[in-house]
Amino acid sequence: MSEPFSVRVTVRGYETDTQGHLNQSVYLNYAEHARWSLLQAAGISQTRLVGRGVGPVALETTIRFRRELLAGDEVDVTCAFEWGGGKTFRIVQEIRKTDGTLAAEVSAVGGLLDLEERKLVADPREVFKELTTDLALFGL
Repeated sequence: MSEPFSVRVTVRGYETDTQGHLNQSVYLNYAEHARWSLLQAAGISQTRLVGRGVGPVALETTIRFRRELLAGDEVDVTCAFEWGGGKTFRIVQEIRKTDGTLAAEVSAVGGLLDLEERKLVADPREVFKELTTDLALFGL
């Protein structure tokens, strides 16, 4: 199995809370940034998604905080798709310091919303296959 997609982020001072560590809500921003970066790397822009009449939706997100992050820390945020059957997929992500320390694990269930019908598309894999220039980024 190949390495998951990854993007590097530097923790900014304004993202920290009164304890001096990264605010819990910012972990979601980092995870979302990595997901959109993967889509961009796969040749899928928001414009292409909307043009196809779909948009990604988050149905469930779980974060496990492992170690604190401080202003100035550099982290790598991974993103890997896991496919089952049906209308949904799982995205598994890790946020790790550059020394390898695991700071957080993010697990999300998502789908693709048909923007006209306002319902999940039956097989999101097929839509990603149609739109992407790199199937491997989706584990396909």
